[in-house]
Amino acid sequence: MKRGALAVLRAPGVPRLLSGSLIGRLPLGAAPLALLLFARDTMSIAVTGILVGAYTAGTAVGQPLLSRIADRWRQPPVMWASVAVSSAGFAVLAARPGVTLAIVAAVLAGLGAPPFEACLRVLWKELVGERLVHAAYTLDVTVQELIFIVGPLVALGAIAVGGSAAGLWAAIAVQLAGTAVFASAPMVSRWRGDAAPRHWAGALRSRPLLVLLGATLLVGSGVGATAVAVTFYAEAQGARSWAGILLAAQATGALLGGLIFARRQPKDLHRALPGLVALMALGYLPLLLAGPLPIMVALLFLSGLMLPPVLTGVFITADRVAAAGTAAESFAWVATAFGTGSALGAALAGMLLEAYATVVIGFSTAPLVILAGAMLLRVGRRAGALAQT
Repeated sequence: MKRGALAVLRAPGVPRLLSGSLIGRLPLGAAPLALLLFARDTMSIAVTGILVGAYTAGTAVGQPLLSRIADRWRQPPVMWASVAVSSAGFAVLAARPGVTLAIVAAVLAGLGAPPFEACLRVLWKELVGERLVHAAYTLDVTVQELIFIVGPLVALGAIAVGGSAAGLWAAIAVQLAGTAVFASAPMVSRWRGDAAPRHWAGALRSRPLLVLLGATLLVGSGVGATAVAVTFYAEAQGARSWAGILLAAQATGALLGGLIFARRQPKDLHRALPGLVALMALGYLPLLLAGPLPIMVALLFLSGLMLPPVLTGVFITADRVAAAGTAAESFAWVATAFGTGSALGAALAGMLLEAYATVVIGFSTAPLVILAGAMLLRVGRRAGALAQT
């Protein structure tokens, strides 16, 4: 069987499930911008920030919770119930309620975001078999970059046509469409979580998973810090509009890195993960040069290459160390750790840049925290904390 992304895409059911998942996850890229532009019509910047933060916090809590329910029950009822809650939250926001109700609605919109990411990843083994599962994870991680490229465009297009509230209605439409495509697939209807004793801590009772989540949070911190540093760098160059080009170059690097990695991977990704994370940290070091804009485009492209390999290794390891019956929840916790780390890294870089106003300070955060993630994984392995459960 031909290995790589094309072989994964040719497997029965994969195009439908992957496309449905991507469509349904577009609000993760569209909603923050839609909320920002919508709220600024009538609300202060402080309240606007609270609304975006409330949505993000809702997703961070909701994804592991919904995935735990899917592990214990079935995916379709969880997907449909959650999308109903999320859509209701967006609809209430679009009605322009008072500030308090708007915050509650933003939390609900995030809390109910269907757990497409976790639900798809527990299906890969059955969809493509053991030989292609690594390539499937890599493809999944790689194409999700499209969410953060296409999502904002969907929000901006809807707002241009229908006004600021249209961005919220577009979020409702795409996640409903994605849920309809994904949840009605025969594979999704047939899947059942493993029968296993249940524990109140769920996936978090696995010590190896906790080590992995700590490292994932550090990797996410590096990615989030770089986004802020890039914006500051572009402003320092007198070319703020280049921030988008620079970040797009990094996303393009990630797309290419993922496609290459889908064809050429270490035999034991679980064991190779600390080294992959260390290579990712090394890829961020040249950014400290803070050279001319064209050079930085190339350097950011290079810095993005290792993200899909690292995340593929993370998901492979999460699958190996997850406690029985917690596969979907474990994947959701990985996504939450990465997202939380990204937010913390952005905040840290912002504070450092505010205090020192030096571009190099902003770019120094990523290699340091990502390298710390590699060291945590290495120490965890030596201590036996990353042994398969």
